[in-house]
Amino acid sequence: MKNILIIGAGRSATALIKYVLDNAEKVGWFVTVADADPALANEKVGNHPYGRAIWLDATKPNDRKAIIERADVVVSLLPASLHYEVAQECILLKKHLVTASYVSQELYRLSEQVRNSDLVFMGEMGLDPGIDHMSAMRVIDEIKDRGGVLTAFSSFAGGLVSPDCDTNPWHYKISWNPRNVVLAGRGTAQYLEDGKHKYVPYHRLFKEHRIIDIPGVGPMEVYPNRDSLLYKEVYGLDGIPNLIRGTLRYPGFCDAWHALVQIGLTDDSFPITDCAELTYLELMEAFVGDAPGKNVREKVANLLEEELESQVMQQLEWLGLFQRKKIGLKPSSPATILEHLIVDKWKLGKQDRDWIVMYHEFEYKLGGKKYLKKSVMTLEGDNPVYTAMAKLVGLPLGIFVKYLVTGGIRESGVQIPVKKSIYEPVMKELESFGVVFRETETLIK
Repeated sequence: MKNILIIGAGRSATALIKYVLDNAEKVGWFVTVADADPALANEKVGNHPYGRAIWLDATKPNDRKAIIERADVVVSLLPASLHYEVAQECILLKKHLVTASYVSQELYRLSEQVRNSDLVFMGEMGLDPGIDHMSAMRVIDEIKDRGGVLTAFSSFAGGLVSPDCDTNPWHYKISWNPRNVVLAGRGTAQYLEDGKHKYVPYHRLFKEHRIIDIPGVGPMEVYPNRDSLLYKEVYGLDGIPNLIRGTLRYPGFCDAWHALVQIGLTDDSFPITDCAELTYLELMEAFVGDAPGKNVREKVANLLEEELESQVMQQLEWLGLFQRKKIGLKPSSPATILEHLIVDKWKLGKQDRDWIVMYHEFEYKLGGKKYLKKSVMTLEGDNPVYTAMAKLVGLPLGIFVKYLVTGGIRESGVQIPVKKSIYEPVMKELESFGVVFRETETLIK
């Protein structure tokens, strides 16, 4: 019997844990779920005969090693900053490693050691990154096999709230790590347009969003991801003149988030030392300049160049940024204070469901003609626990682990899921869970 170790039992682990436990008897594996909160891990494992929950402080190397040593495959849902340490331990102990996180350059530098140990380290096997790679490569490879030449590729995805459960002026609720929500977009976005490199720094990113119309979904705002160019070579798109990957939001979100960036509330570089006694209104006042005769709301509106009753100002008001309530935290950065606020305000309610939208466009030439292919996937969650986000992060991980253990996939080294031998079986099984891309194609020239 193989031993599967899942490190982390948080939001994204729910569907993964259910999948591996549902398949435990059939495949012949035993599942250990390790987390710093053993009650949370135990809640997700339950009394399953092929599973157990244990405590683990993942920051302690000796504790990690002792648990990894007993596993055959390690699935890490830890923060990305810990993956390199876990990877080194997996090499030392000869264990396969699977994650949903982006593969860092540090991890890629371990490729030779991983191959020499006949191990598989599969990264970016989640939703985005993950399903975006696999669904895109399936179409890209099909176009190339027919002799087509890609001239433009765009890929957008968003974790949203179901339209039926959209009850706040931000049109957003949290279904993944709130820390990542606050820090999303930091850095400078890079993409290709008409053969030229384009750069959008963080302070302009949300203001310069675009509106796209997605078939069967409607208009959505999109802002570019940090580095779309990373995947030009990986996707085999060298020479392509147009390439962009981005994040989707409902209309009205980006301008309001841009306001938070302008004020300084997404800054994670310094602590607010007195935020235990400081109110949110006082915090806002500390971020705006002097304007005699004006109250804090008016000062903020002036800073943002917004009308006092504009939609953006109403969204800030709704968040509670002008309330006289104490923040009540130990010294924390503005970003941490904002995270603390939105965790409560953007929480999925008991009857709420989240909604994932993924959209690709492929423009290509074939036989002297130009075509545009559009591919759309949407999936709604069941409830605030078994969310679409948890499904689409966790299921690819679980499916890949199953094929790895049963010998259906054997690609040694540090990998991401862009090879047909990997994406084909995973995507095929995902379809049985409702992960289906609707495709349309039109002749455009």
